Amino acid sequence: MPTILLVDNEPDILMVFRMALEWRGYRVLESANGEIALQKAGRTLPDLVVTDCNMPLMDGVELCRRLKRYPALAQIPVIMISALPPEHQKQTLWNAFFLKPVDLDAFESTVGLLLLSRPSRETMPPVFSDRAISRWQPVSSKCLP
Repeated sequence: MPTILLVDNEPDILMVFRMALEWRGYRVLESANGEIALQKAGRTLPDLVVTDCNMPLMDGVELCRRLKRYPALAQIPVIMISALPPEHQKQTLWNAFFLKPVDLDAFESTVGLLLLSRPSRETMPPVFSDRAISRWQPVSSKCLP
């Protein structure tokens, strides 16, 4: 069963997305901000992250940047949700974008497609290196947009 991490500081929005995703059979984890979400992602390695753009402490854009810094988290697909259109240069940080209010049918379809396109953990090739890479070791910031 795929695990999806929902990140939003509004409990009502978390509840709506949780219900829609659990009804489809997904395991859902929740977080109220990007800092907590990053910690949960590191502990659970979710199959997908759905995040709001505007949140206190760490917004969705910064969460996406930080996810990309860690090898074990960099390949997790991300859906960004916001009331405002995204800035063009930041669009490479996530895989899909939805403006609020979100069309739940389109959202559920996108979730399914992103999960299908992601290789399963069992079939992912191992990372070969002359030294072991910790999942907590950040990737050089030179690689990030």
